[in-house]
Amino acid sequence: MFIGLLTAVGASACYGTGSVLQALGARRSAARETTAGEGATGYGGPSLSSTAKAVVTWEFIVGTVLDTAGFALGALSAKLVPLFLSQTVISANLVITAVLGIWVLGIRLVRPEWISIGVVCAALVLLAGTAGHEGAGRVAIGWHWGLLAVSVLLVAAALPIVRLMGPRAAIPAGLLSGLCFGAVGVGVRILNGTDPLAWRDLLGDPALYAIAIAGLGGMYFHTLALQIGSINGATAALVAGETVVPGMIGVLWLGDASREGMAVLAGIGFVLAVAGAVAVAWYGNPHVPEVRAPEPAGTGGPGPLS
Repeated sequence: MFIGLLTAVGASACYGTGSVLQALGARRSAARETTAGEGATGYGGPSLSSTAKAVVTWEFIVGTVLDTAGFALGALSAKLVPLFLSQTVISANLVITAVLGIWVLGIRLVRPEWISIGVVCAALVLLAGTAGHEGAGRVAIGWHWGLLAVSVLLVAAALPIVRLMGPRAAIPAGLLSGLCFGAVGVGVRILNGTDPLAWRDLLGDPALYAIAIAGLGGMYFHTLALQIGSINGATAALVAGETVVPGMIGVLWLGDASREGMAVLAGIGFVLAVAGAVAVAWYGNPHVPEVRAPEPAGTGGPGPLS
């Protein structure tokens, strides 16, 4: 249990720091595109080329490396503790994102946001104290195929929707990224061929390809949300998406459980964590702080942050 919690905390730190760096890279890239009169679609959202250019900025690359480390730690945590606990502890990256966003991105949080973040932290403590054993994660192969089908449909159906929504897509894109990352968490939990390692079983498991598709979709939707909306709002929506569904699946189908006699407290903690995350998204400042593109060397212009 302790190692599972420790790896979940490490994943949270990696994800939170990575999100801020990715937001910085995405917004600097968007600023360059806007200055050049490019980067927007006819619906007002960032173009595919703008999103692709954001991915190759050094800030975004470093953030992605941290996300990869977070994924590895989160995958280990999903194997060691109940999904509702591991995914919720990982969602504490919302707090890290908010605090680092103040320093790096110049974001100012309003009082309701601080209160909501406090609720999330309290809920995480409650969940940690009530978590019991994790289930075996053994389900019929049909569920593996079902997860793959859901992942493909989720990404394929969501892509045109968020493009059409344009600048209003930040929170929906954040929620979609959370659902994708939630699918990744479920896939890691049920994946065959990992203990002990058996390459034939691993490569033949549909859950492995569900993890790949959902992971890529989650990265794309997260990048899009960071380009056009509040980083705290987008991250909070992500937290809600990646916590609720995996937690319910873990309890209903994978055998996860709370400590004996503490099911009600665990349920309260779960609801508070999700409600706090949603509140952060609701109260988050919709105005994205301006992040100017770096001035060319020797121009003597202002620093990169306004």
